[in-house]
Amino acid sequence: MFKNKLIIASLILLTAFALVLTGCGPADEPAEVEEPVEVDEPVDVEEPAEADAVEGSISAITGIDPGAGIMTATENAIEAYGLQVGLIEASDAAMTAELDAAIQNEEWIIVTGWSPHWKFAAHDLKYLEDPEEVYGGEESITTIARLGLEEDHPAVFELLENFHWTDDEIGAVMDMNAQDSDFEANADLWIEENRDLVDGWIPEGLEGNGEKIEILLVEWECALASSNVVAAILREAGFEVSLTSVDAGVMWSSIAEGDADFMTTAWLPGTHASYIEQYGDDIVEVRTNYEGARIGLVVPSYVPFDSIEDINNYVD
Repeated sequence: MFKNKLIIASLILLTAFALVLTGCGPADEPAEVEEPVEVDEPVDVEEPAEADAVEGSISAITGIDPGAGIMTATENAIEAYGLQVGLIEASDAAMTAELDAAIQNEEWIIVTGWSPHWKFAAHDLKYLEDPEEVYGGEESITTIARLGLEEDHPAVFELLENFHWTDDEIGAVMDMNAQDSDFEANADLWIEENRDLVDGWIPEGLEGNGEKIEILLVEWECALASSNVVAAILREAGFEVSLTSVDAGVMWSSIAEGDADFMTTAWLPGTHASYIEQYGDDIVEVRTNYEGARIGLVVPSYVPFDSIEDINNYVD
């Protein structure tokens, strides 16, 4: 029944904003920096500091695909703060390559970012403060189930009530997925490596005996991580699990209509506010499984400024 509705619903794509990070590094200018050094003090110890200041200047923020929610927010931030920088459109792959290269060379870089994301497990990063709250406040990621799931599969529902993790834990799975797209195998491996944590989620009596469970997700990195980990736990317990990728609107409507069992990635109260308003009476908010979801501008921790307001002081 869900598959038929999915074909129809796919014609009515309700697009959720894409929280994908991109970034660019400053141009290398060591020669230009060293040329204008003081003539009578060619070996002055302050020269490296001057070079670092110029090398670390900012000329642009790199974003993702045009039209993505975080791109619109960044355009608003540039206007709200009067930033004298450009906004570059790029892919997630291009961003991560630029971010990695900048950090390896200890160069300054500003990227549009969000949590959870594997980059925070791989690198020491920080969000720039946003006193104008252009990017909004922190959100939580919540597990949403269909009405009746608790009665039909009480142990599955209890697993969902127990399931919650930290930034480091979800970040580790996301990092694995970034290196290898075999999400199911990565989930199995992560469970092996974190057996004590996972065993604490698993209730007594979680036995599937071939019963079917339908999980929906949008193909966000956090959703791929959490959905596959929960699916792996259920498969291990003997359930026949189906993971189906859909857009956010179909995900919410299908669970509200009882055509699927649950999802693990509802961003509340902001990102999915319209869906909770529309379907709130027909779903169950099981549990917040991740605290501190957010979007904003991200820099490596060694970048010496802490606020979006400071960016113009370091413009190239």
